[in-house]
Amino acid sequence: MIEVEASGAPDPEIARLQRRLRRETAARQEAEAIAERGLRDLFQRQQEISLLEHIAVAANEAASVDDAMRRALDAVCRYTGWPLGHLLLLRDGARDDMLDSTAVWHDESDGRYGALRMLTEATGFGDEIGLPGQVLRTAQPAWANAGAPNAGDYPRMPLLVQLGLSSLFAFPVVIGHEVVAVLEFFSRELQTPDDSMLRLMAQIGTQLGRVIERRRAQERLVHDALHDPLTQLGNRKLFLDRLEHFLVRSQRMPDYQFAVLFVDLDRFKAINDGLGHLAGDQVIVATAQRLSASLRQNDLVTREAGATGHTDSSHTDSSHTDSSHTDSSHIVSRLGGDEFTVLLDNVNGAAAPIRVAERLLKALAVPLLVGQQQVYVTASIGIALSSSGYQDVQDMLRDADIAMYHAKQHGRARWMMFDQTMQEGALRRLTLEAELRLALETGQLYLQYQPIVTPQDGVIRGFEALLRWRHPVLGMISPVEFIPVAEEVGLIVRIGGWVLEQACRQLRLWQQERALPLSMSVNVSATQLAGGELVDVVTRVLAESGITHGSLKLELTESAVMADAEHALAVFKELKGLGVRLSLDDFGTGYSSLSHLRRLPIDTLKIDRSFVSAMDSHGDKRQIAEVVVMLARTLGLDVVAEGVETVAELDILREMGSDFVQGYFYFRPLDAADATLALAAPAERNAG
Repeated sequence: MIEVEASGAPDPEIARLQRRLRRETAARQEAEAIAERGLRDLFQRQQEISLLEHIAVAANEAASVDDAMRRALDAVCRYTGWPLGHLLLLRDGARDDMLDSTAVWHDESDGRYGALRMLTEATGFGDEIGLPGQVLRTAQPAWANAGAPNAGDYPRMPLLVQLGLSSLFAFPVVIGHEVVAVLEFFSRELQTPDDSMLRLMAQIGTQLGRVIERRRAQERLVHDALHDPLTQLGNRKLFLDRLEHFLVRSQRMPDYQFAVLFVDLDRFKAINDGLGHLAGDQVIVATAQRLSASLRQNDLVTREAGATGHTDSSHTDSSHTDSSHTDSSHIVSRLGGDEFTVLLDNVNGAAAPIRVAERLLKALAVPLLVGQQQVYVTASIGIALSSSGYQDVQDMLRDADIAMYHAKQHGRARWMMFDQTMQEGALRRLTLEAELRLALETGQLYLQYQPIVTPQDGVIRGFEALLRWRHPVLGMISPVEFIPVAEEVGLIVRIGGWVLEQACRQLRLWQQERALPLSMSVNVSATQLAGGELVDVVTRVLAESGITHGSLKLELTESAVMADAEHALAVFKELKGLGVRLSLDDFGTGYSSLSHLRRLPIDTLKIDRSFVSAMDSHGDKRQIAEVVVMLARTLGLDVVAEGVETVAELDILREMGSDFVQGYFYFRPLDAADATLALAAPAERNAG
C-alpha cells in the first residue's frame, strides 16, 4: 500500500500512476468492446454472406421460380427467427397493379397459422391494399407493428395479434426498377429493421429477381421457337404438338372428339404481286386477328385440368404448365405463307366445326383497307374430324389439307368436309403428276381436232385443237382431270407450247393440201397468259410453221382474262400485232363486264355448251344465247356455239345468226387422219 505523506497530501507520483491506471483500464475496456463489436459484426457479416450464398445457390439450382422462392423463404426465416414467410407473385399476363397471393409458404407451425394463410391467399393485393400493396407501389421494404398508430391500415393485423404475432415485414423482388414479386414475413416480436437488414433484404430481392428474369428469357426462347413472328400465332411445331395431345386423348377417351380446320386464303399471290409483300404481310396479320376474334369461347381449347375435372391447388408453379396444351389463345395457328389451322376441342359431330367454318368465312369476306387500297380476301377451308380414327397427326393434317384443296377446286370461298373419296382422288392426282412428267417425252400426249363449221352449209371452216392423253396403263385420261394438274405443277407452259407447235404444223399441211382458208383454235391457260413467254412462243411458232396470216386463233377463258384484265390487254395487243385472232371461250360463265369487254381486242365470243345443250326446251338458256349473239353483233365480233348435238339446237342457232358451230351433231374430235378425210368429203349434215 502506497504511503501518504504525514501532511495528508497525496503523493504526486501516486496520483499520476492512478490516472494512468484508469486510462489504461478504459482503453482496455474500449478495445475489448471494439473487439467484441467487431466479432459481432464479423459474425453478423458471415451470417449475411452465408444467407446470400444460400439464396444464390437456391436461385441457381431451383427447378422453378416457386422452388427458388420457397428456398429463399426458408433461408430468411432461419436467419431472422421469423416463423412464417410468404410469396406474392406478379404473374405474367396479370394486371400490373395486382399481386397473386400464392400458396408458397415457409411455416414452422403445426397448422397454427392456417386461418392467416387462408385469408392471405384469398386476398388480392393491389397497390393500395395492405403491406404487400405498399411495397408494390413504392418498390421499397416496409414493415408494420401491432399497436402502431397506422396499424389499422393493414387488414390482417387483428388476426396477426390474435395468433400471437406482432409484426409484419415485406420487401420487393425486383428486375431493374420493376417489382415482380413480394416476400412477406411475420414475427412474434415487434420489428424495427436497421439499415443493415434493409440493405441485406434489398440484395436478396435483386438476386431473386434474376431468377424470374432468367425464367422470362427461357420462356421467350420457347415462345419464339413455337410461334410465328409475324402474327404471334402458334406455328406448325406447336400446332402438331397440341394435335398430338388431342389425338392421344381421343384414343384414351372413345367419346371425345375434336376437329382440324385448314384455312388457306384464295388468290393471295395476286395481293402480293399487285400490292407488294408489305401489304401481303398486313393481310396475313389482319387474317390472323379475324380468325382469332371469330372463335367464341366455347370453341377454344380447354385446359387439361378443365378437361379432367381435377386441379392441383398445391401446384402453382407456372413454369410447369404446358402452354402447348393449355393456352387457348393459340387455338389458331399459322403453318406458313397464307395457311392457317384451327383446332377445335370437344366437338360433337360435324355440326360444330361446320358452324365455325361458316363463321370464319363470313368474317374473312369483309373487305380490308390496306393503305389506300380496298382488298377483298376469301378463304377455302378443309375440315377433318377425329372420329375418322386417326393414328397419326400428319394424316389428319393431310386430310384437312386435301379437303381444303377440294374447296378451292369447287369454286373457293367455301368449306369442304374430308371423306375417303378425297383421299383416293389425292392419290390419283399424285400418280397423274408423276406420270404427266413423262407423258410428253414418251408420246402419250397427242392432239385431236374438232371441226368448226358454218351452220348454214355444214362446211368446215376451221378446227379446235384438243389435247388428249392415252396412258399405257391408266388408259384415256380426261383433260378435265390432267390439265389442272399440269397447271399446278408448272408443266402447262411446256405442254401448251408443244400443243401450239403441233396444231400449227398440222394446219400448215392442210392449208398446203387444200388451199382453203382454214383456221386453227388453240386453248391458252391462265398460267400461260400470266407468264411472260406467251408472245415469244407464238412469234417463234408462227415463223417456223409458216401458216397463213390471221389463221391462228387463241382461245382464253373469260375468268382467266378477267383475273388481270390490264395484263391481258397488254398481251392481247402484242398478239394482235402478230396477226393472231383472239377468242373468249366459255363466254357467259365468268364475270367480265361490258366495259372490260369493249376494251379487249377480241374477235370471237364462244357460247358455252352449258347454254346450248337442250336450249330448245329451256327458255332461259335460249335467252342467254340470244343476248350473247346480240352483244357480239353490237361489238362486231364473230360467234361460235359449242356443244351442238341436235337438229333443234342447230335450227335455233341458225335462226339467231350464230356464225359458226361445233359439236357432235357434225363431228366428234378427230385424229389428224380422220380430220383430213372430213375435209375431203362434202358436207353431209346440212340440215337446210
